[in-house]
Amino acid sequence: MNMSDFSLKYYQNAYLKEYESTVVSCEENKGLFEIVLDDTIFYPEGGGQSSDKGYLDDSEVVDVQEVNDRVVHYCKKPLETGKKVVGKIDWRRRFDNMQNHTGEHIVSGLIHKLFGYENVGFHMGEVIQIDFNGPLTDEQVREVERLANETIEANVEVVSLYPDVEELKNIDYRSKKELKGQVRLVEVPEADVCACCGTHVNSTGEVGYIKILSCEKHKNGVRIQMLSGNKARKYMNEVYRENLAISNMLSAPMLNTSEYVRNLQERNGQLLSELNQFKEKYLYSLMSEIEDGQKLCLQFIKGFDRISYTKFANSLLESGKGKVVGILNENANGYEYLFISREINLREHVKAINERLNGRGGGKDNIIQGSLKSSEEEIREVLEEIFG
Repeated sequence: MNMSDFSLKYYQNAYLKEYESTVVSCEENKGLFEIVLDDTIFYPEGGGQSSDKGYLDDSEVVDVQEVNDRVVHYCKKPLETGKKVVGKIDWRRRFDNMQNHTGEHIVSGLIHKLFGYENVGFHMGEVIQIDFNGPLTDEQVREVERLANETIEANVEVVSLYPDVEELKNIDYRSKKELKGQVRLVEVPEADVCACCGTHVNSTGEVGYIKILSCEKHKNGVRIQMLSGNKARKYMNEVYRENLAISNMLSAPMLNTSEYVRNLQERNGQLLSELNQFKEKYLYSLMSEIEDGQKLCLQFIKGFDRISYTKFANSLLESGKGKVVGILNENANGYEYLFISREINLREHVKAINERLNGRGGGKDNIIQGSLKSSEEEIREVLEEIFG
């Protein structure tokens, strides 16, 4: 009894939620019980589709795999060999997989039909992930999604075909590998014909809705992430709720939130620029208060960006405020440090600084930078000892 045995109940009727079978064997392995039945409605993981879950009587089925041409149910409780048991699948999980798998066929078939690309990788998890061996533009992806949902609206029958060897030679179908023995083809009229061992809905209308979430460059082609059916609906409901919250916070119409956010980002950028200018002016206002000719000119500041305090450090060095200029910029994790000098090889001291002040960093002979997790008092004491 294996996945290529198309007489199994999950092939004969993917909509069966319960079925009585006989236990052929039950063996314990690593805390679970490996149970084989004479027939099953439980789909084993394969072809990119995850396994069914559910119960055999009161024994929970946590996984189903094909092992040595047998469909093995991994259960939490043992079952007696020869006993008739009622299998009940997690129907929500099964139907989600059926919707998503048929949705994937529609999208993959359309991309193959329109652009000639092959589906070279497929996995169904929280989202459907599909790899194609060619590039797609955003506009092309949107067109595929539109045509996929038109296929759903047409509510055409999804047909399983079992052609013999001669018939198969005359059928143009998709397949990721060379097939032997009896082949099962799943056909979505006008969209796809593909060799497949998964479970599918009876008609495209049951897929409900297809949403392509992303399309990113991957190897020599693209990787698409998508959802179908109930999972797509739940996802879009969450997107709606998030956009509604943004709309309320910005007092923006639901269909214009991106425009309002863009304006907000521009204004925020302007304010940050103005703030950095004021911060730089503040730093340079300190120059007159700092004594000239120090061995170590050490300045503790807070909340400055690296560009600003690097300019300040160079100004202090050029003004002769110290042979070594050190800037300690406080943040949530401690201090960022920057030391510069034209007279002392700083790289010779960076290891000691990091070891003694719980830091990390490095640099060149005339500049070192990194981070420290010590108090201001400890930092002053250690640096005065090293450079003072």
